[in-house]
Amino acid sequence: MIAEPATLLTDYALAGVTAWLAWSLFRAGEGERSRALWSLAFAALAVAAALGGTWHGFAPAFAPIAVSLLWKATVLCVGIASFGMLAGSAVSTTAGNARKTLVAIAAAKLAVYSGWMVGHSEYIYVIADTGTALVLIAALHLWSAARDRASRWILAGVGVSVLAAGVQASGFALHRYFNHNDLYHVIQITAMILLYAGARRLRDR
Repeated sequence: MIAEPATLLTDYALAGVTAWLAWSLFRAGEGERSRALWSLAFAALAVAAALGGTWHGFAPAFAPIAVSLLWKATVLCVGIASFGMLAGSAVSTTAGNARKTLVAIAAAKLAVYSGWMVGHSEYIYVIADTGTALVLIAALHLWSAARDRASRWILAGVGVSVLAAGVQASGFALHRYFNHNDLYHVIQITAMILLYAGARRLRDR
């Protein structure tokens, strides 16, 4: 029996859309490292959504160790996505030492987050890691939005992602069988499409 059917289905829908976006962006890479990194981010998010949907749907049927490993894999994939987005945006908006520093920060953040999550499971740490990345991404693209259409699309995607996170944190539910997590997934699909529209237009500096 599926424990949370709507959450499973909306997570799988998010996974399917994001996987397609990852593949489409990879094919449209044109040698741009920024696009390749964003493609990595979409792929990692697709895996995270698929694993998360499985966790929500079938965790009661799994052994405790399997549930724990499934959750760890989910949150680690989110960390990889956060790295890909931040590093990709750094490559497209900065150059020289600034770029090297930002990519190093993204890599260090991933290493610290991954090490921390091996011993912790609370979702608040996932929010903190992703939120930090989104703030930095927004700052980078605000700086270049006046001259860069890609940045405007990415800023729109960040805004919708923040909206989705707010809905999830609020606990708001449209229906007893369609809760805050389900609504979050649906809104996040829109955010992914907006982010993709921006990432597809990125050029390395």
